Amino acid sequence: MVRSALEMHAYLIGQVNSMVRRLGMYGGEPALWTLFDHLFYLEDDGQGIADIYQSWRDRNAFTPTGAQGALRRLLPHDLKSALPSMYAEAARNRGWLRLDRTLTQDEYAEVRTSIEPFAERDRTWSDIVDAFGRPSVLFGGTNPLYEKTLAYATADSSDPMVIFHLWNGVDTDTQPRWPPKYADPMLLAIRCGTGSLADSFVFTPEGNRRRPAEHVA
Repeated sequence: MVRSALEMHAYLIGQVNSMVRRLGMYGGEPALWTLFDHLFYLEDDGQGIADIYQSWRDRNAFTPTGAQGALRRLLPHDLKSALPSMYAEAARNRGWLRLDRTLTQDEYAEVRTSIEPFAERDRTWSDIVDAFGRPSVLFGGTNPLYEKTLAYATADSSDPMVIFHLWNGVDTDTQPRWPPKYADPMLLAIRCGTGSLADSFVFTPEGNRRRPAEHVA
């Protein structure tokens, strides 16, 4: 017996939501675009994944190595949770993303207006949750010894998600990989907006220190 299209569609949407949260358990960017392509096929949209990639090219957010390549111009290469946050934005625009917490418009406005002042000094994961509450989506695990990304969003997909990129690790490739530098991951940047990818970032002092040297302005 073959499952119905509706059953397959619901299953794949569940997989999208699992994959963007814990991408390391599923593979890298190819796993995401393959899953998205299957969903677009079920929805009879042959251009869906191509349209996402073109929208990212228009924002200078897509390179020959995918969205990951664009993010690596701005963030440390070992910050793996940044990539699924971009696919989650695309999934939200399509109605596929399930939020763990939906912000009210007042809560969202508070997060949006706090972006620049919040990033003026170094912050931790605990600082973000204390200030804004539980995120709408957590990309990565709950263990503070690993990097992660937090997103805050309303039910209205026209409100861009506010995304916090946090890092934990070691300073150089020559150091032992464990233990990481911090007991609580450090905020590197807050990302929000639909314009140029680089312009959508506001960096903390720690984020500026850890930006890839060849791309620091």
